[in-house]
Amino acid sequence: MDWKKHIQSDPAVLHGKTCFKGTRIQVSVVLDNLAAGLSDEEILASYPTLNPEAIRAAIAYAAELAREELVELPA
Repeated sequence: MDWKKHIQSDPAVLHGKTCFKGTRIQVSVVLDNLAAGLSDEEILASYPTLNPEAIRAAIAYAAELAREELVELPA
C-alpha cells in the first residue's frame, strides 16, 4: 500500500496536520476510530468522502511511523 497516494500534509490545509487528500479529515481521526473498535463500514458511513483504500492507507502510514520513531513504553 502506497499511503502517499492518499495522505498529505499541507501547511495550507489544517495547519499542516496529516489528512486525506481532497478532504479535511485527519488521519488520526480514522486511526482513533479503528482503535476504538469501529468497523471500516462504520467509519466510511461517518466519512462518506473516504473509501476503503483510505483506511488501509491510514494503517500503512501508522505502521511506517511506528517503524521510524521510538516511543518510550512504560515498564
